[in-house]
Amino acid sequence: MSPLKPAAIISALLLVLPQSASAALPAVISHTLADGGQSWSLPVQTLLFLTLLGFIPAMLLMMTSFTRIIIVLGLLRNALGTPSAPPNQVLLGLALFLTFFVMSPVADQVYREAYQPFSEDKISLETALEKGTAPLRTFMLGQTRESDLALFARIAKVGDIQEAKDVPMRILIPAFITSELKTAFQIGFTIFIPFLIIDLVVASVLMALGMMMVPPATVSLPFKLMLFVLVDGWQLLLGSLSQSFFN
Repeated sequence: MSPLKPAAIISALLLVLPQSASAALPAVISHTLADGGQSWSLPVQTLLFLTLLGFIPAMLLMMTSFTRIIIVLGLLRNALGTPSAPPNQVLLGLALFLTFFVMSPVADQVYREAYQPFSEDKISLETALEKGTAPLRTFMLGQTRESDLALFARIAKVGDIQEAKDVPMRILIPAFITSELKTAFQIGFTIFIPFLIIDLVVASVLMALGMMMVPPATVSLPFKLMLFVLVDGWQLLLGSLSQSFFN
């Protein structure tokens, strides 16, 4: 075989492959729907969906009940004085499933009003996004303090907001996060009080007995666990946490 023949074969392949690759790629097609919106071909919609998947962790952390739940559970563990029990994996799993329970009504509404009509090509992608964010907006507004909304509206120099639907998401999200942090620390304060009293009583008794070398935390831990079990602490805490989102 002459040295020029392989080069000719490679050149021919380079000319043919781009044509076959371009022929295999589907064309991007858009058509107008009945409501006036634009619907794109499946590859573009899939690309947009995959892009939105990157925002799911941030949405889970900052736009749902997850923030309040995980902070309260962490503060409970600190109040009990057990830094490794329950372990982080258990707390994270508990917070995720409790978040799923709390957010189920919102997710069902998003599915009925946004995803299902969009999957049946009854509404456009823009309309689906608008309808899908409405239940989430209602949930966040119900948990957000007016003072926090006013703070970020003043910082963003937004005029008077007459209705809830007029609140921009760029203002609602940080206001919601701020309110959730405040609420979580308020709940954590009420959790700490009984356990702090036990620590003070145990420390006072040990000092009165002259047992200065005995760590109070070691002695108070069984009493904390006993108190938590006697009052059915897990049911009380998780039930109160869940109920706080439905009031």
